[in-house]
Amino acid sequence: MRIVTVALLLVPGMALAATAFDGTWKLRPDSTKRTGNADQFQVLDGTYTCSSCVPEIKVKADGSDQKVEGHDYYDTVAVTVVSPSSIHIIEKKDGKRAVAVIYEVSTNGNTLTGKFEDYTGSQVATGTFTETRRAAGPPGSHRASGSWQPEQLHEANDPARTYAYQMTEDQFSMHWNGQSYNAKFDGKPYPVRGDPGKTMVTVKRLDARTVEETDHRQGKVTDEIRLAAASNGKTIEVTDNDVIHHQITTFTLDKQE
Repeated sequence: MRIVTVALLLVPGMALAATAFDGTWKLRPDSTKRTGNADQFQVLDGTYTCSSCVPEIKVKADGSDQKVEGHDYYDTVAVTVVSPSSIHIIEKKDGKRAVAVIYEVSTNGNTLTGKFEDYTGSQVATGTFTETRRAAGPPGSHRASGSWQPEQLHEANDPARTYAYQMTEDQFSMHWNGQSYNAKFDGKPYPVRGDPGKTMVTVKRLDARTVEETDHRQGKVTDEIRLAAASNGKTIEVTDNDVIHHQITTFTLDKQE
């Protein structure tokens, strides 16, 4: 899912008839839901392993930047054990911080709270989410180890919540946190400008209130996204099928006046 702060496209407002998508929208944190595969990772004997990452990650948990390959948004991972119930993970690309997350396990061991900082946009996007334990980690592993079902985004700042869209008969545009695309409904791929992952998108207009977006990176489909605008013009329901990690995220966007 892309989380953003934006300005509207610089297209003269008088030249185009308004559509159900045109304007600025904010994600409603308590509307988020994720189903599908669980997140699986562990820290054991000084090694961090993320088996749900694609490709799998296995690095020393000593706080230093460890090289990893095959990931679009980062090429090093640094894992620090902060306490018996907390770990800190920092991902970087070309030496620049991409994402940082602090995980904290509840006292009863059943809830994992994550606080994230996303540096991939023009502003730092921050927020808090929770996950529920599905399975325990191996004996002797850190308390954060195990299998976790993502649950809900609890809070997020404006760069992490704000989107802008505009649609015409021929094309669909999106801006978010310094990243944007302007794609025609012709089945061809168009670049997401400002995206360090170098995402390409194709868009399909199903009707006046429904658009499908397909994301590609390195020639592979990564996400299938459906945006459905309500007939009252006040909300957009978004479904993001992450085909790489086999997870589906849904959330609601509210129109800003």
